[in-house]
Amino acid sequence: MSIPSGARTAVPQVPEAIHRRRWAILVVLMFSLLIVVLDNSILNVAVKTIASPAPTGLGATQSELEWAINSYTLVFAGLLFTAGLLGDRIGRKKVLLFGILLFGVGSALAAMSGSPGELITWRALMGFGAAFVMPATLAVLMNVFERDEQPRAIGIWAGSVGLAIAIGPITGGLLLEHFWWGSIFLVNVPVVIVALIAMVLLVPDSKDPRPGRIDPIGVLLSIVGLVLLVYGIIRGGELADFTDAIVLLSIAGGLLVLIGFVWHEKRSTHPAIDISYFKEPAFSAAVAAIALVFFALMGVTFFSAFYMQSVRGWSALESGLMLLPLAAAQMIFAPRARLLVDRFGARAVCTVGMLLVAIGLAAFALFDGTTPVWVLCLLLFVQGTGMAHVMTPVTVSVMQALPREKAGSGSAVNNTFRQVGGALGVAVLGSVLSTVYRGDIEGHLGALPAGLRETAGESIEATLGIADRMGAAGAPLIDAANDAFLKAMHVTAIGSATIALVGALVVALFLPGKPAAGQEPGGSGKGGRPVRAAGTTPRG
Repeated sequence: MSIPSGARTAVPQVPEAIHRRRWAILVVLMFSLLIVVLDNSILNVAVKTIASPAPTGLGATQSELEWAINSYTLVFAGLLFTAGLLGDRIGRKKVLLFGILLFGVGSALAAMSGSPGELITWRALMGFGAAFVMPATLAVLMNVFERDEQPRAIGIWAGSVGLAIAIGPITGGLLLEHFWWGSIFLVNVPVVIVALIAMVLLVPDSKDPRPGRIDPIGVLLSIVGLVLLVYGIIRGGELADFTDAIVLLSIAGGLLVLIGFVWHEKRSTHPAIDISYFKEPAFSAAVAAIALVFFALMGVTFFSAFYMQSVRGWSALESGLMLLPLAAAQMIFAPRARLLVDRFGARAVCTVGMLLVAIGLAAFALFDGTTPVWVLCLLLFVQGTGMAHVMTPVTVSVMQALPREKAGSGSAVNNTFRQVGGALGVAVLGSVLSTVYRGDIEGHLGALPAGLRETAGESIEATLGIADRMGAAGAPLIDAANDAFLKAMHVTAIGSATIALVGALVVALFLPGKPAAGQEPGGSGKGGRPVRAAGTTPRG
């Protein structure tokens, strides 16, 4: 990666003792990130088990299952920005330790849940802890690596997400085959203990040396706005109706509060985040790409679990193993994406990456109940390769656009857009899936008693559950449910791929191209104006 001549003679910003153990610190940060991401991927393969009646599961309804996932997302997304700011102010190590500890406590309580309501509550507590973990890991990374090594370190950090995608479902499948459903949460506890010890011993503390006065109004507006927006999105997906009054009021209210947040930040003498960064096309395109790729991916992740387990009849473990190609591609290519960016520029690399994601998503529109396993594995590998070549460059763009001392804020922006995009994906694409499925299955429910028709039409799991109780007479209903689900999945896959194509257009138009000789990679916005970057001016 080319480095400006001034940077070559700059005094290193990272103390030598920390510099020597930087790779060990990165392993600890990956370990911390791993359990936060792993937890959601584990839950995705356990939804069928948790929906089963006691004692196998909790007898959770489709709505309760969605809230077991979304309560985590709602709290997580609402607090990410605030958690990043607190890390910059009071120390990133402190908030990282606090977040991991709270996540572990929430995991233990979730494992002992006696009802869907309790599970939803403890999942929210886990989301509270996770909100302090994710931005802190990336912020610490930015403060233990010099600028020239940051793209490589961020690539490895992003690759750990791929590792979690693989380990989560496989671990969940193994646990569900041998233990009760609560073990998928209890397994987090020993991991948290090891992570806490490693953090205390290895991870240095860092914070903004000149944080200025706190902006309580900005912090409050960000929390309220994000919570209202994400709640409205989740509720709309749950109802499969975004015209509902509560949904419209929540989304509109959240957007108005966030507009008020932007207005306040632009006029504040001590803003929580410098809004002017969003004027840079490269910065805005990067955060938009993060949101769009997770919008597309999370919606597909939600329905692919039902495709694998309900339509194909695979176990939770087998479904988890099917995600190995997606994870392997990210683990292989995310740390190496910087090499292609150096050669071809972020614009070309991210555009091709988004196109590969779109191809992988669109392929679901061709799947049926007999699609060969190797085809599914190949396309998931393609999708993972595309994600690896999007997530690493755009994360580098976001993080290197802010000064090092504001790394917590930058990480919070990066992860907030990712979570909001993911929540939108589950809600919007989930509602499309539900609407198409209900419309197609209703014509096959006429023979059922009136009280069962509405229940059977909620989801493929509900339909199959009733068909199983009917014995041999339920066989036609099983075939109809599978056909209806496949049709709904095809429509949703096309929608997901369309969103990915929008992301490709955004990065093609606004991300910087290949830098000129002597110019820092990714360092120019529209018209060649440099994006402010960390590490260009040495401290002391």
